[in-house]
Amino acid sequence: MRILGIDPGSHVTGYGVIDKSGNDLSHVVHGEIKPRKDSLLSEVLMDISQNLSAVIAETKPQAVGLENIFYGKNVRSLIRQAQVRGVVILTCAEKAIPVFEFSPLEVKKAVVGYGRAEKRQVQMMVKAILKLDALPPADAADALAAAICQANFQKEQPI
Repeated sequence: MRILGIDPGSHVTGYGVIDKSGNDLSHVVHGEIKPRKDSLLSEVLMDISQNLSAVIAETKPQAVGLENIFYGKNVRSLIRQAQVRGVVILTCAEKAIPVFEFSPLEVKKAVVGYGRAEKRQVQMMVKAILKLDALPPADAADALAAAICQANFQKEQPI
């Protein structure tokens, strides 16, 4: 099964694709979508949708693991992140790919074994689990961790 993990953000949206075969996980691709800093919100959302559509067309995932909103941010950040999440969910839904949601705590626990792990710990464990040559960028590592979480838990009910 091919799984796309997404860490949604208006400044950086991380993505990572893995394959699961039995208990084996293998890395396919990862990266970050970084809209221009001076872009209008509508341009940011379009850029994320278009880039994500290209990743989906290239990798053909069968499921998406999406990191849920982190509640400790300020209201403005929460609203922007929710708008990005909406675009991500819509982009995947248009391509009939089920989206499964995980809290940051669930993702970290699935990868590191501890729900309050630091970003660097997540990067290091993702590198080890997927046998990568180098640490992935932080947002891409979070996306790969969301994909690993979906691979491990195989949630049944998409959002």
